[in-house]
Amino acid sequence: MSIRILSPGWQTSVQDGGRHGIAALGVGASGAMDEVSRRLANILVGNVENAAALEITLRGPRLRFDADCVVALTGAALDGLPMWRPVAVRAGTEIAFGTMQRGAYAYVAVAGGIGGDAVLGSRSADISAGLGQALAAGDTLPVADEPRVAHRELWRRFESRQIDADCENRNVFPANWSINPRPWFDLDPHNPIGMIQGAHFAQLTNTAQRRLFDAAFRIGGDSSRMGLRLREARLQLRDSLELVSAGVVPGTMQLPPSGDPIVLMAEAPTCGGYPRIGHVLAVDQPRLAQRRPGDSVRFTPIALDEAQTRYLERERALTALARTIKDRLQ
Repeated sequence: MSIRILSPGWQTSVQDGGRHGIAALGVGASGAMDEVSRRLANILVGNVENAAALEITLRGPRLRFDADCVVALTGAALDGLPMWRPVAVRAGTEIAFGTMQRGAYAYVAVAGGIGGDAVLGSRSADISAGLGQALAAGDTLPVADEPRVAHRELWRRFESRQIDADCENRNVFPANWSINPRPWFDLDPHNPIGMIQGAHFAQLTNTAQRRLFDAAFRIGGDSSRMGLRLREARLQLRDSLELVSAGVVPGTMQLPPSGDPIVLMAEAPTCGGYPRIGHVLAVDQPRLAQRRPGDSVRFTPIALDEAQTRYLERERALTALARTIKDRLQ
């Protein structure tokens, strides 16, 4: 089976769990901007969580599926498919995804997983580093064959013509259940993003320390998968610092000479020489990733032990949800 890219949208790429353990070679992890939404899309179609999926940015692509398959769409709201549930799609179906009104990234997973050659252990495109690229019209993506046993009830209802009256496309049939996105997808600008103080936080002026956690920043239009540039609340150091480049990871907040902070994201480099004034919590990085240019964002200080607790709680909740969905699919 394969998926044909008829139109790529604004920026659509293949993303899996990313490249890990090779930062010493100067190669970053890459992977999805909203890792939770990507994982949930795979869980909904019965894939392993690390399987590759399509990451859609702001405006969706037009795709053609050349064989019967089950897909799931998660993340930012996007026309084209019912969201947050398994959806059976007939061979030859073309689906045009729309434009996101809120949020920045959506994910399409296909039962069996998107195949293709892995580079350094991952199929993730790292566009900034030149490892893979955004998809273009005419590209074809292979998908592993997936036995229908995992979605037996969905296909039985589809083939017996138990089609929902509200389903406009008769070649697309959603499951009669879905997961609640609210625990996993939060676009409320009033909910702050948690952040741990960085190695150079104390080098900020007193005013800048207060502003970091009191002010509202705005996502700059020059943001990308490499990093989000924050505007409208410039920060200052007590004195200029001459630093040797040191390791950085997704979530690191750096302060360049302009005073406008940068939060490194999925395509973060492996090292950098700007002061590291904070680090966005792993559990909040997907929420931050979904803020689009022009959106407002605030940060709140979080202690390291609380950050670790929140991460473990999220992983336990995801594991429990995955188990429930697996039981339902079987």
